[in-house]
Amino acid sequence: MSLSADEVRHVAMLARLALVDDEIDRLAPELSAILQYAEQVGEVAAGDVPPTVHAYPLRDVERNDDPVPSLDRTAVLAPAPEVEEDRFAVPRIVAEEA
Repeated sequence: MSLSADEVRHVAMLARLALVDDEIDRLAPELSAILQYAEQVGEVAAGDVPPTVHAYPLRDVERNDDPVPSLDRTAVLAPAPEVEEDRFAVPRIVAEEA
């Protein structure tokens, strides 16, 4: 399948792209080549191959939402360079407004 300049112009209009004539002349054969490649891929795909979204089967990785004990606050804060009121102390990066 090859696209004419008018078809490229129409697709560009649908995509809200402002193309000049030089771009349309350059894109028409490039888009035609892409369509030909897509046709080739369609020919290769056998009827016994089910359509897929991903090459690998995806599954959700979830765990039960069971309550577990919290981390020990002292152990968590132990490696911190600075602690203030049982919290990590970090330098201010945004100035206070007066």
